[in-house]
Amino acid sequence: MLDIKFIRENTALVKKSIKNRNKKADVDKILELDEKRRKLIAEVDAKRSEQKSVSVSPPAGGGAGGGWSEKAKKLKEQIKESDVRLKEVEYLLATLLPAVPNVPLPDVPIGKDDKDNEVMRTVGEPPKFDFEPKDHLALGEALGIIDVERAVKISGNRFCYLKGGAARLQMALIQYVYDVTLKHAFIPVIPPVIVKRVTAAGSGHPEATGDEAYHLNADDMFLVGTSEQSILPMYRDEILDEAQLPIRYLGYSTCFRREAGSYGKDMRGILRQHQFDKLEMFVFCKPEDSEHEHERILRIEEELMQGLELPYRVVKLCTGDMGFPSAKTYDIETWLPSQNKYRETHSTSNCTDYQTRNFNIKFRRISPPSPKGGRGDLQYVHALNGTAFALGRIIIAIMENNQQTDRSIIVPKILQKYCGMKILK
Repeated sequence: MLDIKFIRENTALVKKSIKNRNKKADVDKILELDEKRRKLIAEVDAKRSEQKSVSVSPPAGGGAGGGWSEKAKKLKEQIKESDVRLKEVEYLLATLLPAVPNVPLPDVPIGKDDKDNEVMRTVGEPPKFDFEPKDHLALGEALGIIDVERAVKISGNRFCYLKGGAARLQMALIQYVYDVTLKHAFIPVIPPVIVKRVTAAGSGHPEATGDEAYHLNADDMFLVGTSEQSILPMYRDEILDEAQLPIRYLGYSTCFRREAGSYGKDMRGILRQHQFDKLEMFVFCKPEDSEHEHERILRIEEELMQGLELPYRVVKLCTGDMGFPSAKTYDIETWLPSQNKYRETHSTSNCTDYQTRNFNIKFRRISPPSPKGGRGDLQYVHALNGTAFALGRIIIAIMENNQQTDRSIIVPKILQKYCGMKILK
């Protein structure tokens, strides 16, 4: 969440940000509660100071003294009452603050939805076929490598079996990502996929504990929708050394989403599954480095895409289309012949200190003082995330863009050492 001090000192900016992001949050009520909280804290501190003074300074001449005893007792009751009111105010404040989204960085375009996103560049040309191209499900069923029908029998809609060439292709993609990201100093990690409620909520994504999430009622725990939700809190309540930063992780996990509200072609095949595997980059860094790290993640995403030789475009999301914790987001959209348009396959976001504040993840500066903080200062680290591959969507893109007249699939050259040149029936 945002720092209450930041909201207090930048009220107009925060209100403008909420409006531009098409969100609703009662900033005036938050500030009213903050004022009450600060007054109550001052009140409690003053009474505790007076209580301490009374307790160490009994009446002259010795003895408890009836007046002295009554005063001490009265102060104790007053402190107790003030503490109760303080807790009530802090609880109300804690329920309202998460409704305030992160403040967009200055270069984020203002807009309501994806129609207002900025296309930054387009790389590669959509393929031209001398036959009617099939979609990934028709290809997968013809080749016997995607089985939705049998998955429905055991799990219901939006599950699948990947078999044969599709399974090998997924394993090849995983190894390819590891080969690339290890060169960029990412540490592989396989995180938990079941997290506590407080962990899921701390990510700052309302959907992490909402109707979109899978909830385990007996334990009040959640299946993650992305490994970001379990990598982010790794350093909860820890103070990192400046020399440790940046810390870069490559998470591999199964992810779970209800995908409520999907319709049309998104319901067909494996584009929107309740269960899917994803490789996710995650970075902890110093505040002054986060914009550089964000561009770095985007470059790695493009390196991975260019290696596959798939046509794509890079999009900068507008204020109304970004996720709640994000201060700036880029998407990569890949061409899907069956839909005759680009579809999102990657996303990378700079969440600044919005998420790390929730988990109290800080670092201690050891470098000389700078405008960003002095020697010995404690500051919240910045957190960034970025898709390496959402594996199902990349498999779809490879299949549809590389299909041949005989319905076989040419495997991208960079993957052929892992799984061969072609996927055949």
